[in-house]
Parts: sequence; structure tokens; C-alpha cells
Amino acid sequence: MKQYVVIGCGRFGTSVAESLYSMGNEVLAIDSSEEIIQNMAPNVTHAVQAEATDEYALKSLGIGNFDVAIISIAGNIQSSIMAALIVKELGVKYIVGKAQSELHAKVLTKIGVDRVVFPEREMGKRVARNLVESNIVDFIELSPEYSIGETKLPDKWVNKTLADIDVRVNYNVSVMAVKNGSKINVAPKATDVLKRDDILVIIGHNDDLRRIENI
Repeated sequence: MKQYVVIGCGRFGTSVAESLYSMGNEVLAIDSSEEIIQNMAPNVTHAVQAEATDEYALKSLGIGNFDVAIISIAGNIQSSIMAALIVKELGVKYIVGKAQSELHAKVLTKIGVDRVVFPEREMGKRVARNLVESNIVDFIELSPEYSIGETKLPDKWVNKTLADIDVRVNYNVSVMAVKNGSKINVAPKATDVLKRDDILVIIGHNDDLRRIENI
């Protein structure tokens, strides 16, 4: 079991944190919003209200002992950079940073962030690929072992519910969202019926994501 800390729990950070936790990992969620932390508390190992740039608070939480830190702070580039610097100095082994611009990404890379992601941009690229390729999984790396991937719905899953497929038990991955055209169903229910043109956004170990590609 790996230890993950997610700093900044907007839509992207929350999805990553809750999905990693649902797969049996230890997840610490940190956000400055008390409301967000209260909502997340049942769905992660620990949820703590703290400022991302408060070095003393992060150190007291034992951040340096975590395997992976995901910096997903929305709307404040300076805080994102400062948080990345702090977790780097505290000794986190692998850091993922969500970037809002090319300049932001360049700075994150310069200060030692291992993986920089543009969730919205990379999602668009995967949609385009899926329009011209058969059944392919593309990745946003969260760590050397875990990624978020996107795949067209396998034929054998058409007209079945997520409960019927039970991907968490049978394939060791979690479905974060189901997309169909311009419609996006975030955090789909187990009773939702999957349609032929659906695209699944899933999170899991890279080996498990690739296995779904061959179904």
C-alpha cells in the first residue's frame, strides 16, 4: 500500500484522492476549505484543513513520509509553486503538479516536480485520439505505477451497469467519469447503464489499465 497526499481538492484533486483511496491506498487530503474537507473526510484516509503554503503544518502532518504528492491547487499559481517547493524539501519521493499555463508548468519542472499535468488539455487530446483509434487507453501519470486513463467502452460491457461489471473487484480500477459526446457523468452511480459510445475515465495501476485495453 502506497501513501499519497493530495494538496488542493477541487474537482480534479477530489477525484484523484477518492479514487486512490477506493483502491486501497492511504490518502491524505489537504485543502484550505473546511467545507471541502468535511465532505471528503468519509472518502479518504485523513482529511485536514490547512494552507498549502504553511510549511510548519505540512511538516507536522509528516508529509515527508509520503510516496507521492499531487499538487492540485486551483487559481493560485504562487501557492502551487510554494507547495511544490515545500513538499520537495520535506522529502516526498514523487511529485505531480497540476499546471494552469505553460509558464506555470515550466516553473514546476524547474523546481523539481516529476510530472506536470494539464488535466483539461490532456483530456481533450484523448478524446480526439479516441475518435480515430479503436479501443485505446491513454494515460496521465500520477506516479510511476498509477495513472488516469481513458478508454472506449469494450463491446462486452455495452448495456451493462457498473454494478454488473464491478470493475473495482474484477479489474482493480475505479471509474471516475463516463463521457458521451459533450455530456460528462462525473462519479457515475453503480446503477448507470453504459452505452456503446461511452468513454470511460478510469484510475488504477498501469498494468490494470492496459489489461482493459485488450478486453
